[in-house]
Amino acid sequence: MYKVFIQNRPLHFISEGEFINNEGVFVSDKMALSNQNNVYQLLEQTPETISVFILSEQPFETMRAFFKDHHWIEAAGGIVKKADEYLFIYKNDCWDLPKGIIDAEESIEMAAIREVEEECGIHNPKILSFITNTYHTYEYEGKPVLKKTHWFEFDYQGNEPLVGQADEGITDLAWKSKEQISEIMDKTYLSIKEVLIRYLK
Repeated sequence: MYKVFIQNRPLHFISEGEFINNEGVFVSDKMALSNQNNVYQLLEQTPETISVFILSEQPFETMRAFFKDHHWIEAAGGIVKKADEYLFIYKNDCWDLPKGIIDAEESIEMAAIREVEEECGIHNPKILSFITNTYHTYEYEGKPVLKKTHWFEFDYQGNEPLVGQADEGITDLAWKSKEQISEIMDKTYLSIKEVLIRYLK
């Protein structure tokens, strides 16, 4: 299954095998690809408690075809842990996790490390494991974008002061305990909630 967050609402692309395990509103891939606007309207009109699924034999290929007019980019970042606390950034009036676009010459892991260092002002965070991928859409300079983000777990042992990357609009940074993550959940994006839930389960 592939889940794409569109204006903070998830649109699911699933296969026949996953169909029997889910409840919600289902649309065939042919219908979805023939009229994307109907799918967007359905997503907007359906209550948030009900999921919308596009059923396909090839979910990834259908997802790419559905968003064929979107510019595809990939990013990397992660959850940085220090002892029993986790590092969060605050930008655009929401709590978020450090991440950024992968440069052409970089590996995914190299980009994730660089972005954490640049956005938070720390050095030498160590990747421990891969967490998950997320997908979301947005507009950049009036053009639609579909972003795939690779998320990692990091360990950090330093004591450097946190310095937010100003040109990225980061206005605050904070180490939060596991108990405080519920506060983050109340003021973050659904895609970030997904990463946190995957990580903490």
